[in-house]
Amino acid sequence: MSTVESREASKKSRNYHEASDEDIDNLMESDNGHMSTDDTSDPDQSSNCASSVEDVCVEDDKKTNKRKKKSKNKNNPKLNYKCIGYWRENHGHPIFGVSVNHHLSDKDPVVFATVGYNRVTIYEVMRDSNKLLQCYADPDTDENFYTCAWSWDSDTGRPVLAAGGCRGIIRVFSPASMNCIRHFVGHGNAINELKFHPKDPNLLLSVSKDHALRLWNVKTEHNIAVFGGVEGHRDEVLSADFNMDGTKIISCGMDHSLKMWRMDTDSIQTAIKLSYTHVTLKAKKVFPTELCHFPDFSTRDIHRNYVDCCKWFGDFVLSKSCENTIVCWKPGLVNQNQTETKSLESEPESLKLTENKVTIIHKIGFKDCEIWFVRFSLDKHQRVLALGNQVGRTYVWDLEVAEPALINYSVLSHPKCTSAIRQTSLSRTGDTLICVCDDGTVWRWDREPPSLRK
Repeated sequence: MSTVESREASKKSRNYHEASDEDIDNLMESDNGHMSTDDTSDPDQSSNCASSVEDVCVEDDKKTNKRKKKSKNKNNPKLNYKCIGYWRENHGHPIFGVSVNHHLSDKDPVVFATVGYNRVTIYEVMRDSNKLLQCYADPDTDENFYTCAWSWDSDTGRPVLAAGGCRGIIRVFSPASMNCIRHFVGHGNAINELKFHPKDPNLLLSVSKDHALRLWNVKTEHNIAVFGGVEGHRDEVLSADFNMDGTKIISCGMDHSLKMWRMDTDSIQTAIKLSYTHVTLKAKKVFPTELCHFPDFSTRDIHRNYVDCCKWFGDFVLSKSCENTIVCWKPGLVNQNQTETKSLESEPESLKLTENKVTIIHKIGFKDCEIWFVRFSLDKHQRVLALGNQVGRTYVWDLEVAEPALINYSVLSHPKCTSAIRQTSLSRTGDTLICVCDDGTVWRWDREPPSLRK
């Protein structure tokens, strides 16, 4: 057994330990020992802090335009968020990732996880507070988790949480049994993002600093496929996402490129099926991991800097870089549909998706977000978009509009939130927004219920 394998076996035997009662008591630090709100002696300051929703005009700073923008957005009830409170995790390190569990029903409580330093922490949203459910600490204090993702066990229906970070190891947790049930070693460097397949809860996608994406079967522990190599990313892969039906992957990274990979090819589908039946001991050979060297589409025409976040938005893609812009775009020509795209499968690579041309649909502007590894989020139904910036403000956009030009937004701010917001996560309905920051704080914003909307 190699040094790395023995070290991991040792860790697995020790497993992740749930935090002690003392750890839990000390985990959430704030001014009053509980979730901090905006209580202050100054009545004006208090009312301003309770729900500081500012509307700014990104492209024009004239006062008259600001007033027009402000009145316009105040009439949109979907953007009326109120700061419920914040708390600080006690590890003293940045919190890089947050994820709300979208697999629970709308009637279930909102549950979310945060990752920072060597901690994975799970919370439940209460009416006016948050309940700390569980906290796991990696035995190695050199670990620094960057990302987490939720799924569910196909046999029991219980939630499953995966986390990964700088050591390149994926940890899979079962909150029900309060244990780390599996771990995966394969990447040669840090893991920057994890995503579960939208249709098959056992398929997990990981992207890494080693320039590659890997597809795993968390049930059978097989590495199904590796996306990268000849025509893959030339630098760190920072983000990836499945489309709604799980047939495509979009990925982006430090090489300024965005690449689309097919999940519905015969080779990938055969590998996925084999991952459920292959038994290494019986077959007396390791699982034949599929190597995918060629993306179906690739472009460097969208951004001119690190591309640190990308998500599918229907048939379109939303992506951002360090340029204060989220771009909504489409691979190929605007009128090119999937039937035409599939008909190109038998054609030479150069003809696929109209020779890698792109159509830019819309650009969404914002301010003060020129650092990388800042990620936006969408609610389950892709009606609300949220992004934090490097000065502690959160932009919220209403995407449920007839045309892109009608997209309006609000900026959520708080006097005590001045650190970079690394990631946001919206609940299924978009009514709860969680933000995590470089100073170790977690912020909760709730949309005002319909009865209180004007």
